[in-house]
Amino acid sequence: MTVSDAPRLENKAASVPANGDVAALFGEFMSAFEEFKSTNDARLGELEKRGGADTLIEDKLERLNTILDGHKAALDKAAIERARPSLEGGRAHSGDEYKEAFSAYVKHGEEKALRAGSGEEGGYLVPAETETELSRLLTAVSPMRAICGVRQVSSSVYKKPITVSGPQTGWVGESAARSQTNAQTLDELNFPTTELYAMPAATQMFLDDAVVDVGQWIAEEVNAAFAEQETAAFITGDGNNKPRGFLSATTVAEAEWAWESLGFVATGVDGAFPGGSAPADASDVLVDLVYALKAGYRQNATWMMNRRTQAAIRKLKDADGNYLWQPAATPDGRARLMGFPLVEAEDMHDIATDATPIAFGDFRRGYLIVDRQGVNVLRDPYSAKPYVLFYTTKRVGGGIADYDAIKLLKFSE
Repeated sequence: MTVSDAPRLENKAASVPANGDVAALFGEFMSAFEEFKSTNDARLGELEKRGGADTLIEDKLERLNTILDGHKAALDKAAIERARPSLEGGRAHSGDEYKEAFSAYVKHGEEKALRAGSGEEGGYLVPAETETELSRLLTAVSPMRAICGVRQVSSSVYKKPITVSGPQTGWVGESAARSQTNAQTLDELNFPTTELYAMPAATQMFLDDAVVDVGQWIAEEVNAAFAEQETAAFITGDGNNKPRGFLSATTVAEAEWAWESLGFVATGVDGAFPGGSAPADASDVLVDLVYALKAGYRQNATWMMNRRTQAAIRKLKDADGNYLWQPAATPDGRARLMGFPLVEAEDMHDIATDATPIAFGDFRRGYLIVDRQGVNVLRDPYSAKPYVLFYTTKRVGGGIADYDAIKLLKFSE
């Protein structure tokens, strides 16, 4: 392969085969990664020999990075499509009167049978099957829900007591005096839930179609909107009528870490990895970040970053010449960085001076998502004729549950 060879691999970001051929997509992704590695090896060779890389190589590497992102997006989309259940043909489950009544309400506005709903509160509760389907779809498309702790509650605020420090202990002889020890330090974390809404629209002709399962249709329509808003709040939310994101917490150098703050490891360079264009020391700061996390958290840890940061990480090697970033071993798996799974979240910061674009931690213990039971739907056939609007709401909260379980990489001196 010559430097001037243009990659002949199609970007699959918006193209998923109708037959859901995930294996073929995965094969193309792996081929793109092999070409990416050979191109990056040529770039690193140029840097060693001449102190700079050919712009043609740099441009080609960026195109290959884009192609890899496109293939990964197509793989994710195909996996979600394959996991989605088939339509039920409008048949309610045997004996499920509420589901049948809810379908009548969505399609025609008939309310008389919805006694289990909440019409006086401005809408009706969706059937349990629809709420479960909505939660499942959200987990499939939301990077935070896929790795964080999730708790379902029946009240507007979830309160979680936590032990910040244990009771004092000590060794004594058999007959030695025992001095009084300090009690353990307790704290209480509050996770208020706030309202999240979406408003899908449909024509009456579509709703009258006998094959439409209205519960599944609502779940599919709102899940992408909910996932996008939720994920942004879980990562960067300020807590004002939304969950508080973990990047909104106070950050301190790991050596000065204390409860109610997140510890960070600095790269030593403003806005960049150490080492300049050929970051030979970049892997060192990533190793430092891994071992800033205690062993009890590290065994279940995950990396989190956006695709632009991941593109920079793909170019890095360790001291033995091995790539730190490795693609998933299976079509439905996750890429790995230094042996730990990597989750891509677009709401993470870009690499910049004083930014914290890389997080590493046990998110299952470190961040808690709180869902209040019940998803409400209000039918509105008047505001946007000829469309029928469905004002769909749920209450969601979230916040840091363990400040010692997540560490950040800060691009600063």
